[in-house]
Amino acid sequence: MNMRVFGLVLAGTLTALSGNAQADRTIFKCKTEQGMVYQKTPCTEGGETVKSWTAPEETTKAKKNLSLEPGYGGHYFLDSEINGNAVTFVIDTGASVVSLPNSVATKAELNCRRPVTMQTANGPANACTTIIDKLKLGDFLIRNVEAVIVPNLAQPLLGMNVLQRFSINQEGDRMRISER
Repeated sequence: MNMRVFGLVLAGTLTALSGNAQADRTIFKCKTEQGMVYQKTPCTEGGETVKSWTAPEETTKAKKNLSLEPGYGGHYFLDSEINGNAVTFVIDTGASVVSLPNSVATKAELNCRRPVTMQTANGPANACTTIIDKLKLGDFLIRNVEAVIVPNLAQPLLGMNVLQRFSINQEGDRMRISER
């Protein structure tokens, strides 16, 4: 086989292989009698292709992380969002669970699910449980987070039920929160 023919065969094979790899990442949105269907194969007869897209090739992704400096009183504060509403948490490794003042819970449209009595540094406190649909901490998004609404609390506390999901390191006065 001469080099030119070999080159054409090799190029054709590589093209076919890369086309198959591309096809493995392509998703088709098909309109059918049953409604919209998402599938890896092209839409069939009786189905209309509404949209298709190809997932990006996987790359080595860097771990996400947050780097915090101490703020007022040496505490670490983290600008976040609860259900799309801006909230500044105090990082509190002594809090078992995310704890929210009434005002923050009301703004985020969180409702009491059941009353509880909590043991706090200031003694017992009446509170109620709730679920945060979307908690955004920097680039991190956590769904369905358990929390408590504490009526006399002044500042939202980011407790261990969320912090335990991350690696937390302190280097000098900097706190780094990253993916495990």
